[in-house]
Parts: sequence; C-alpha cells; structure tokens
Amino acid sequence: MAEEWQAEDGGGSAAGERPIAEMSFEEALAELERIVQSLEREQPDLEAAIAAYERGTRLRRHCEEKLREARLRVEKLSFDGDGEARLEPFEPQ
Repeated sequence: MAEEWQAEDGGGSAAGERPIAEMSFEEALAELERIVQSLEREQPDLEAAIAAYERGTRLRRHCEEKLREARLRVEKLSFDGDGEARLEPFEPQ
C-alpha cells in the first residue's frame, strides 16, 4: 500500500524517484509542496507517511543548500565617491 500511495501523490516509489541532487530549487520545492499537500489530504499508512516525510526532509535540505549557494553569488551594486559602479558581496541586514 505504501507504494500505491507514493505513486498517487507524485512522490514516486523508491525505484522511480528522481535523485534530489539533480533537481533545481524550483523542482525540489514543487515536489516538497506536493508531498506536504498529500500528507495533509491523504491518510497514508505509516510506512508511506514516514517515507514521504523522509524524502520531504531531504528536499527541504536541498532547497536550503540551493538558497545558500544563491546567496553567496548575489552581489550588491554600489557607487564609490567618484560615482564609479562597483560590486560588493551581499550582506543581509
């Protein structure tokens, strides 16, 4: 029954799941949202719910890492005293 529930919710079975490392941020977030919605709306058996939760946790970590990588790449455009543009590392306030 766990495999049936996973196939219905788009989570896929263990054999058919797309590797998380290959996913973009948007793809991982979309799958995470599908898992959360399915867990809220369905009554999966315990094993299927645990498997979905574990995959969701891995997807969340992947999304956090992608955001961290993006944050490191963001640069802030500023101007020096002579009006020359320059890039500085982004520093959240």
